[in-house]
Amino acid sequence: MIKRVFVKLRDVFLTKVKWRKFTFGKNFHCGRGVFLWAKDTLTIGDNFYIGKYSIIETNALIGNNVIFANHVSIVGKFDHHYQEIGVPIRLASQIRDADYNWKGSNQLTVVEDDVWVGLGAIILSGVKIGQGSIVAAGSVVTKDVKPYSIYGGNPARKISDRFECKEDLESHISLYKKNFSDKKN
Repeated sequence: MIKRVFVKLRDVFLTKVKWRKFTFGKNFHCGRGVFLWAKDTLTIGDNFYIGKYSIIETNALIGNNVIFANHVSIVGKFDHHYQEIGVPIRLASQIRDADYNWKGSNQLTVVEDDVWVGLGAIILSGVKIGQGSIVAAGSVVTKDVKPYSIYGGNPARKISDRFECKEDLESHISLYKKNFSDKKN
């Protein structure tokens, strides 16, 4: 009981104080060692869980009922201007700079509703993870993930559909709409 209260207070402190410039839905929870940063926007929906030592370090829009396992990362593809002539990468301009105007500054990563991202997965900025999909542990996502599918590998590729048949998919979508009525699709 006391532990649950402490965990809830910690989540409230993180969302209302430490990460107050970002937007969080109801029932946010994160494990220890989580790092969040976005240059412009980070919006997280309801019932989001992010496992310990995970990182979101790019502009992102994350839907409802999403779970990130431990050590998941969403990171920028172009966080450093590695093509800056005559400047070592270590000293090159980076996305955190106020005057950064190279690639990546307007990229938004989108994770739609009902998504599960497995342990140690890396998602590069600018991709869209479709509704109801699963990203397998250890995957590196460099391109969009289709809805209700399972992706895995490096780079991540479609492994299979999430549901074995069309009827199961349709039943899931129908029940999801019924039980989470504020959802459009």
